[in-house]
Amino acid sequence: MRRLLFAGAMLLAGCSGSPGPKMAELAELPANIPVRTLWQASVGDEGDAIFFPALAVGGVYAAAQDGTVARFDATSGRESWRVNAGHALSAGVGSDGALVAVGTLEGEVITLDAASGKARWRARVSSEVLSAPVVTGDLVIVRSADGRVFALDAKDGKRRWLYQRTNPPLSVRSPIGMVADRGNLLTGFAGGKLVSISLANGAVRWETTVALPRGATELERVTDVVGVPAVADREVCAVAYQGRIGCFDAASGNVLWSRELSSTAGLALDARYVFVSDDRGTVHALDRAGGATIWKQDRLFLRRLTAPLALDQVVAVGDVEGYVHFLSRDTGAFVGRVATDGSPIRSSLVRLDKGFLVQTRDGNLYALSTR
Repeated sequence: MRRLLFAGAMLLAGCSGSPGPKMAELAELPANIPVRTLWQASVGDEGDAIFFPALAVGGVYAAAQDGTVARFDATSGRESWRVNAGHALSAGVGSDGALVAVGTLEGEVITLDAASGKARWRARVSSEVLSAPVVTGDLVIVRSADGRVFALDAKDGKRRWLYQRTNPPLSVRSPIGMVADRGNLLTGFAGGKLVSISLANGAVRWETTVALPRGATELERVTDVVGVPAVADREVCAVAYQGRIGCFDAASGNVLWSRELSSTAGLALDARYVFVSDDRGTVHALDRAGGATIWKQDRLFLRRLTAPLALDQVVAVGDVEGYVHFLSRDTGAFVGRVATDGSPIRSSLVRLDKGFLVQTRDGNLYALSTR
């Protein structure tokens, strides 16, 4: 039976025209840290897809739903090339600086030469591509909407291995990220599972449970790992919708700590803390060693936040009205805010050498810096 997918944001109260609690209004800030716009560019409208810009070897690669893929210089924002892939896109962008990969609604994987934008190869997977491919070594890793993971040869797109599992009938329709680390692919799945897969042959190194489904109805039992797993040192951390957040031993998958928390966006790490945006619009800072709460900021209620990004002494997070909020790393107090184009920021903020990158639903790119 075909899986039924739905957008996580649609589950939240406070959407336009729906009854229930209202989204928090923004208060004036007594002081703002300086925020500079390093450069600005446009790639095109995201539509109902969510695109993640990719940074690789001095270039920023971005895509739009109409098939546009473009490269910009990461320092200046100067456009290097712009092409149309010839199909409506549903996911991207993945790049290692040599190859650029995007996906379509029909389950096609399209790759381009990173230097010129010229077409390289195309391959087919089993269903719609929902998250940005991972280009690593000699592989292009692709997640399809039916929960399969395909490893394609970076030279010609031929399948090298396939990982698949049984999925529940309902799932959060959101990009579920993947990260390659020390020869393994780490990614989450519906049902609250986090899996480490060998890049060499697709064998499962370990599987662990972030959260267990619970509840009387299928809707209540939706418990999907969301966002990109965060890896640092010897641990990997992940969070699930209607479930838990936890950190696990990267070598074995054994639980280091976990606690109740629900997110549709994901998390980030720095040397001391785990930062996470929950599904009600609260940003939490947790002790990375044991998961204890350090602080939480709840004045962004129902603003449909992105995953946080840790930037030295501040934490940045985007929202549904195109604002980027800056919180103190150590206290969670607001220290700044900057507006973009007024359209939702739905993809994760991407770290640059001297700042970070924001892509809005309307397809505008902002390279910002707090330095």
